[in-house]
Amino acid sequence: MARTRAGQQKAAFPEDLLQKASLAKTAGLRAKYARLGLSQDGPIDTTTRAMLLRQLYLAAMERRRFSAARELTHQMLELGVITDAVHQDAARACLGQKDLDGAIRHLRLAARLGPPSRRAFHCSMLGALLYLNGRATESLSVLRLASRWSTTDKAICRAQLVLAEIEANAYEASIEQRQRELTELRDELEISPHRRGYGDYVLGELCVLLEDFPAAIEYFEDFVTRTTSGRVALEVALQSELRHAKRHLLALTRKRSVK
Repeated sequence: MARTRAGQQKAAFPEDLLQKASLAKTAGLRAKYARLGLSQDGPIDTTTRAMLLRQLYLAAMERRRFSAARELTHQMLELGVITDAVHQDAARACLGQKDLDGAIRHLRLAARLGPPSRRAFHCSMLGALLYLNGRATESLSVLRLASRWSTTDKAICRAQLVLAEIEANAYEASIEQRQRELTELRDELEISPHRRGYGDYVLGELCVLLEDFPAAIEYFEDFVTRTTSGRVALEVALQSELRHAKRHLLALTRKRSVK
């Protein structure tokens, strides 16, 4: 009986270490437990191995070791577990290395391979990355898909599409219609339970176009503070939005000081 229990404990050991890694407070501990889990004798099921590799990936991202993080995503992709999410992780590692084209390739694959429940998220991130990096026209078809498939984040996705259309000079409506739609999107997003975080950035952009500059400053400041005080992986993923938000804040602050 004791031998059976010992065998069961040994078989569960990688899972125990995975739990410790996921709860670790530091990148060092996260990496330590993940490596221990991967180094255990005996077979490890594919899903557990992939999740242990992802803990190593997260630790590498926190340490800004983006090349190592990218290599770990290649190992995860070979396992074939939740491949769309792994392509998202690979895109973040690419952005950490300033490889925009690599990030775009991985996000396209994430959108293509992901289940319907996650496609809107992948398309939203891909579309934003395109239009915030001078490829607004290219982003429109992707953001239309995001807007169509989205559920809980529909207000954000619709606003992203309008912002990209304006950036691409593809917004076909009168000034009055445009102001009305921007106002409606702002109102809808402000009461959305999902607006905190990325929604603050989108609201900042909408308020700039509506010339409500004090509100724009407040939203951009909240977005920058929240994004830069969280995980490195999030900050890296949203570096284009951070760059634009900081540019807006600089211009709006100067405008306010002149007055």
